[in-house]
Amino acid sequence: MVLSAALADGDQVQQRRGAQDEVLARGALLLSQGDVGGMTDTQYTLSSRQKIDVLTEQAIQRLQEHEPEEGYYVAFSGGKDSIVVLDLVQRAGVKHDTHFSQTTVDPPEVIRYIREHYPYVTWERPRMSMFKLIEKKGMLPTRFVRFCCSELKEIGGAGRTVTTGIRWEESRFRADRAVYEQSKRVKSKWFLHPIIDWTTDDVWTYIRSRNLPYCCLYDEGKTRIGCIMCPMQGPKGMLLDAERYPKFYRAYRLAVQRVLAKNERRSFGWGWGDTADEVMQWWIHGSHDSETVQTTLEGIFD
Repeated sequence: MVLSAALADGDQVQQRRGAQDEVLARGALLLSQGDVGGMTDTQYTLSSRQKIDVLTEQAIQRLQEHEPEEGYYVAFSGGKDSIVVLDLVQRAGVKHDTHFSQTTVDPPEVIRYIREHYPYVTWERPRMSMFKLIEKKGMLPTRFVRFCCSELKEIGGAGRTVTTGIRWEESRFRADRAVYEQSKRVKSKWFLHPIIDWTTDDVWTYIRSRNLPYCCLYDEGKTRIGCIMCPMQGPKGMLLDAERYPKFYRAYRLAVQRVLAKNERRSFGWGWGDTADEVMQWWIHGSHDSETVQTTLEGIFD
């Protein structure tokens, strides 16, 4: 069955209401065309196929319809979403090359996973490490100032169409993204997000149905995999990273010390603290309670 009329990406921005509203709209459309036996909440009940089959066909169609002559630049992180996108790209039979942008603060488990299961992926090395970048910027990355992504993770693909695993459900910022869109920073770069309207449950359903290998960190409780001590995961996740990867914590702290020593804290003027420990405490917890530093980060300085 061809879904180009029912699920065309002309309504790709739909008008970007967010993942759940979009799923409901698509489900209602399928119902009206008689392709669906029934629907409860946001779940499809198809007469002959499961919801994931419809989503898979739609994603493959998107990839085939937008295929550039030179092929896709597949941005691969080793996370669950990029695993699904790469598998869909391969199933779509479109021309592509796959790239992993190393950030220098990638979890060792992710590095091992990619080397074992995706040895053909091209590794893109950054111009400088995360820690040198912190010194250059005079600040640590935050939830609102994510220079690390633009400087380390999004450096490739100029002049290409880049496929990503971005999904509307992930954040209110991503809920405004279109299925196919031009980069705001690099005008020669275009993005295609083939699973933008998938839910997290959809992603895991696909992974299990295809028996795809995934990074062991998910089985240990991680819901999303990113850079070590990424502030997007919140204080709890940052603390767990600090405890699991103490060498990386010390490297962050040393970068802060160097910025303070040079008196080049361009953005440390937000009341982040006067010592490296106070700055790290602010970064993780948003406060300067030195007593909390000693208790929550106990053992990391050993």
